[in-house]
Amino acid sequence: MLQRSFIHSEAESSFAWLRLTAAVVLGTIGTVGMWSTPVVLPIVQVDFGVARADASLPFTLTMLGFAFGGVLMGRLADRFGVAAPVACGALALGLGYIGAGLAHSLIIFALIHVVIGIGTSATFGPIMADASRWFTRRRGIAVALAGSGNYIGGAIWPPVLQHLMASDGSRATLLGVGVFCTLAILPLLVIFARRAPVEELRASAGIVAGGSEIGLSPAALQVLLCVAGLACCVAMAMPQVHIVAYCGDLGYGIARGAEMLSLMLGFGLVSRIGSGLVADRIGGAPTLLLGSALQGVALLLYLFFDSLASLFVISALFGLFQGGIVPMYAILVRDYFLPREAGTRLGIVLMATLIGMALGGWMSGMIFDLAGSYRAAFLNGLAWNLLNASIVLWLIMRPRRRLAPA
Repeated sequence: MLQRSFIHSEAESSFAWLRLTAAVVLGTIGTVGMWSTPVVLPIVQVDFGVARADASLPFTLTMLGFAFGGVLMGRLADRFGVAAPVACGALALGLGYIGAGLAHSLIIFALIHVVIGIGTSATFGPIMADASRWFTRRRGIAVALAGSGNYIGGAIWPPVLQHLMASDGSRATLLGVGVFCTLAILPLLVIFARRAPVEELRASAGIVAGGSEIGLSPAALQVLLCVAGLACCVAMAMPQVHIVAYCGDLGYGIARGAEMLSLMLGFGLVSRIGSGLVADRIGGAPTLLLGSALQGVALLLYLFFDSLASLFVISALFGLFQGGIVPMYAILVRDYFLPREAGTRLGIVLMATLIGMALGGWMSGMIFDLAGSYRAAFLNGLAWNLLNASIVLWLIMRPRRRLAPA
């Protein structure tokens, strides 16, 4: 009884909120891996004398490192606590950026970005899973805040990197980022060293979680969540990846498209935090279904309105609707699987979402090349979005049964 009272006092405590604050800081720092490659892309093209497609290779390899590294880092967090992937992430980001700053060939430069992607993955999925273990009543907003560093970093890093590269050069900037990431992240280990209390509470209370609660094996449920994550992000990638090109095709110019993308990401941050508040009231799965349905509405609006003003409004709505979707998978993982598996399970689902983003961006471009317009690509996004919503609705409608204590 004393042990359980102590565990209760740890969850939702002032230390839990301090830890959550550290998670936001960590995510903001670590997300540099996602936002540095678009900024440095034109410089890479000039420095190495390559085509635009070749200069885009570092971003692709960063995303691959992010996708597969998330599973590895999640596994480390489940076995040794979140401090292990945080330490690995600090070292990977440091070594990766220092290596990129010293690279003198595109192949080496691009391959090093796999390491950067792995480092970035340590500051996203594992910290969302960790936040879910430290909060019970406010789990939704905690997970959403833990995942918000991704968007905060998107607002901070590009202008900072652009300024530093213009004043000090790209290589010095990359070297500096590597040193900064390591020195800024490692002190946070003091906060992340303590193991999470909620997992112990669930175990001591004899509560058993798993896919069998809804009549599915854990493996089958894992596959379903991965398909759902892939499908929603194929749909999500259509505007995020192609809105700039779409504006160019319509004659509005790529600068207006870049502004729309920035607006979309800004409202995405609002959505990410707001979805957490909603999830605390109605649950993770209903919030995910709501976000998916509204994302579908925004995709539909793109089909009927293409004036400059309407595209700005729809892009803002799209960001407002989709920004909170991905963190809800962390809530579902905590609802349906054992706490000790949360990091690995979430890492696998996040890998599926990243593959969905990559697939959706490529697929939309291919459809445009075949059809000569983005209309069919928007319809393709709607179809994938419907698949996502159908899976989530099916999970919600499944009767849940609590297993007897072991």
